[in-house]
Amino acid sequence: MASPQRDVLLVDVHLDGDADLTPYALLAPHLGGTGWDNTAGTGQHYSRKVLWAEQGPFGLALAAVDGVQTDALGRRSAGYVGFSDGWQDFNRNGAMTWAHERAGPGNVALLGELDRRCVLALGFGASRGAAASLAVAALAQPFEQTWMEYIEAWRSWHKECHARATVASVAPKVDRQLALSRMVLRCHLDKTHPGAMVASLSVPWGNAKDDRGGYHLVWPRDLVECASALLAVGGEREARDVLRYLIATQYVDGHWNQNQWLGGTPFWQGVQLDEAALPVLLAALLAENDALDGIEVADMVRRALGFIVRVGPVTDQDRWEEDRGINAFTLSVCIAALVAGAQFLESDEQHLALDVADDWNARVESWLYVTNTPLAQQQGVTGYYVRVAPPDVLRDRAALDAVLPIKNEATDRALSAAAQVSVDFLQLVRFGLRAANDPRVRDSIVVADALLRVDTPSGPSWHRYNGDGYGEGLAECCPSKFGTVVR
Repeated sequence: MASPQRDVLLVDVHLDGDADLTPYALLAPHLGGTGWDNTAGTGQHYSRKVLWAEQGPFGLALAAVDGVQTDALGRRSAGYVGFSDGWQDFNRNGAMTWAHERAGPGNVALLGELDRRCVLALGFGASRGAAASLAVAALAQPFEQTWMEYIEAWRSWHKECHARATVASVAPKVDRQLALSRMVLRCHLDKTHPGAMVASLSVPWGNAKDDRGGYHLVWPRDLVECASALLAVGGEREARDVLRYLIATQYVDGHWNQNQWLGGTPFWQGVQLDEAALPVLLAALLAENDALDGIEVADMVRRALGFIVRVGPVTDQDRWEEDRGINAFTLSVCIAALVAGAQFLESDEQHLALDVADDWNARVESWLYVTNTPLAQQQGVTGYYVRVAPPDVLRDRAALDAVLPIKNEATDRALSAAAQVSVDFLQLVRFGLRAANDPRVRDSIVVADALLRVDTPSGPSWHRYNGDGYGEGLAECCPSKFGTVVR
């Protein structure tokens, strides 16, 4: 449980049964967004035993008490992961036999012996001392009392959201799923920087790679999509905080970082047009729901749309952050933003935004739709939307026949742009630019299903695009589906 008042995680520990068993806490700090260069140790914070770790301006501390506020943290040890940490101790010796006082800087881990009934507090702060003060203060409040405050805060928020939700009345089972979904979304919001939301609390490859940042970063695209979902299920305040955060982190030329740390410091350095357009759509969506609550958005919208008009329709990176060109997802978002954001502009600017939107919308097929290709003939369709069209397509459609490198593959498959298919074209339908029963959309679905769909025990799923080198290989999963289109 997270303490409602402090940056502290609380765990109520009860171990019943075999009296010879003893619980232990194994703590592997990854401060500063990395498992490297952490320093860890055992120590004392005034009257309390603690396990602590530090890295740069970040600190954590673990403390524990029993039911009468007596130290419940016994023997302690700090070690290097894979060499002298507590897991290695148990693996080699079958018990806790080591008691190292300090380890690091490096990849470190801590071990602490616990009472069979106790409350753990893991605090986070600007130093190990600050973290320890927070942890010990949280332990001074009975766990049950903090638990009830925690539950009541969530209940009150769900009740408030339920009253404001824009979704239609649904069955109780679906309503519970909506409540769980909005809770998961809210858990990704930062408390120090209201409106900042990391893409995910997970780092799927974290056990194999020290990826500083990972998904623990803010992507404007993911941020707006999550804020829009929160708004739909009643999270108006959270959606407004997201918009305020975006206003605070917009560059003077109108664009946003590809991704950034919670405080706004850029991480990767790419520029993606959909991430300049999506904040405009959030502003328009809040306005449509009469939920801006006084937020002035005209300046933000004007600069964002100005950037889109000056730079587009070509984006430096497509929606998957890989290729320069024209991408159906990105183009759809930009057209929608130009239309939806025009309401915040002066008259001449409105006309320009709408004219550009109309022009780009009329050219979608000339840039992104191919016909009578070997792939179309193989699937028995007239044509389909491609994943990305190279920038030169603005001058010559023959650019679609040129090889478009797949940058996440160690050995490129030398597929032309016309031979690469994704599901990004569905954004044309989501934003109302093309009808769901448009023959071009339906033919593209046939091709996407043939190349990208995988049936799993949990239902069908779709890969991002054919030839994708990210994650497991397509051909290794379903070799019979792809023939010569991918290896």
